[in-house]
Amino acid sequence: MYTLRDYQQQAVDNTLAHFRKCQRSAVIVLPTGAGKSLVIAELARLARFPILVLTHVKELVEQNADKFKNMGLTPGIYSAGLNEKNLLEQVTFASIQSLARNIDGLERVYSLIIIDECHRVSNEKDSQYAQVIKQLQKNNPTLKVLGLTATPYRLNTGWVYHRHYHGYVRGQEDAPFSDCIFELPLRYLINKGFLTPPKMVDAAVEHYDFSALLGGGGRPTEGDLNALLTNSTRATKAIINDVVSQAQTRKGVMIFAATVAHAHEIYSYLPEGDAEVIIGDTASAQRDKIINEFKQRAFKYLVNVSVLTTGFDAPHVDFIAILRPTESVSLYQQIVGRGLRLDKGKTDCLVVDYAGNGFDLHHPEVGTKRPDPNSEPVQVECPGCGFANLFWGKKDAQGQVIEHYGRRCQGLLEDDEQSQQCDFRFKFKECPSCFEENDIAARQCHHCHVQLVDPDDKLRKALNLKEALVLRCSGLSCDVTATGKLKMTYHDEDGATVDEFFDLTNPKVNAVFNKIYSKRHTAADINRWHSAEQVIAHQHLLNWPDFVIAKKSKKYGWQVSDKLFDYQGSYRRANTEY
Repeated sequence: MYTLRDYQQQAVDNTLAHFRKCQRSAVIVLPTGAGKSLVIAELARLARFPILVLTHVKELVEQNADKFKNMGLTPGIYSAGLNEKNLLEQVTFASIQSLARNIDGLERVYSLIIIDECHRVSNEKDSQYAQVIKQLQKNNPTLKVLGLTATPYRLNTGWVYHRHYHGYVRGQEDAPFSDCIFELPLRYLINKGFLTPPKMVDAAVEHYDFSALLGGGGRPTEGDLNALLTNSTRATKAIINDVVSQAQTRKGVMIFAATVAHAHEIYSYLPEGDAEVIIGDTASAQRDKIINEFKQRAFKYLVNVSVLTTGFDAPHVDFIAILRPTESVSLYQQIVGRGLRLDKGKTDCLVVDYAGNGFDLHHPEVGTKRPDPNSEPVQVECPGCGFANLFWGKKDAQGQVIEHYGRRCQGLLEDDEQSQQCDFRFKFKECPSCFEENDIAARQCHHCHVQLVDPDDKLRKALNLKEALVLRCSGLSCDVTATGKLKMTYHDEDGATVDEFFDLTNPKVNAVFNKIYSKRHTAADINRWHSAEQVIAHQHLLNWPDFVIAKKSKKYGWQVSDKLFDYQGSYRRANTEY
């Protein structure tokens, strides 16, 4: 019989309190090695009505069922991979694939579904999880859904839940789960001695430079990675020589490769007979054999490509070698987490990042793709509600935020009856009809529902006009004219400039200027611009537009007709590669 740790008991208590209060789907976030299976087992033990525990791999089905057995209880197992299909027990541990293939046989009334590794749940209506949940809701409209994961964020889909119990918004309203009801930081488990301390070491040899691939608009393809790695053969050999050298006193080494070809190249440099490779296409029986032999320490080095980041437990692993890029803090933590489980005689886990990912292991998940390798998490206070947001951004030498990439405040405003997200937007697309601020990716105004003009259409139209000028803006400067007007000069990356003038003593002009620039700056103490002198004094804090469109006037020369801020389209912005 197990005694739950304090945080495991709190996760159980929060779950019971949440579902007594409401029916909204919920998520528990626990780091790798925190004992999610014990939380699942305790919730299953407390259930008075039948429940289902679902996951995506047979190893986790078996692992979760074993924890339940160790409580002296009898689980049902429904998994083709484990050759069992028993739905008669009060608690059934099942593979989602096996259940989805036999969905018509799900006639029993279940009170709760627990989904392990729930970051794999999407909001697609035809997904296997969605189909199973829909079928069970027919039998019980009040069915409760709980997810557990160490990584509630995925690069391609975003956050898996909408609201956090600490009072802020994460994912969209249509996220697969509604509320995060408990979360535990990795640092807590390490400090309390529940996980092995990581020993983070900088690579002593040349490491890969994946920055050019990660700086593009999408995720790099396997072909892109292979092309880069083909030119890095010498680096790979040197890296593996370094891995072998540092592994002399280590018991188990996991190497995370970038591609299948890369994995086989790595394997060719490792000591013969002391290494194996697992890839996505490795046959199930062969994969089981390799994993079991690795756990029994029949060989030291296990190379894999994106298949052992979750649902894998080999406590003797004490060296993690990262030879693949990732833009996800969560995935980075999952990879390192493979080596943090406790084991007899294990004092630390060596972690060497040969891919230059540059993440701090205790780095919070920001929730968006890292804009560039030089960005880091920064805290940005909302001028509207005061909430301390976490965004990607950049700081100066004094630690002051000089730029951030946040769009909208994540603060959750609550009253006695309901809660809603703060509506302050740091970056926005203004509706030309009602002047309402919209998300920069919006196609339709959320207030008046008018179609918003695509920025690319504006640029395309301007580029086709003879009497129009399009500047790819790389900066701005400010000055005051002899008549006291503010002169804004927009600079193109090729040296061209265009000027725009504002008489800030005129209330209407002042209102227009503040409509454009009152939020587009990084000064925490400025809510409104009052004079040309004030703007000039703080011009280094102003965010300039990505593009400036000017039209030619016979009387005044080039006059600014439009400015595009927070551009997300297909045209290249200043100082970026094509």
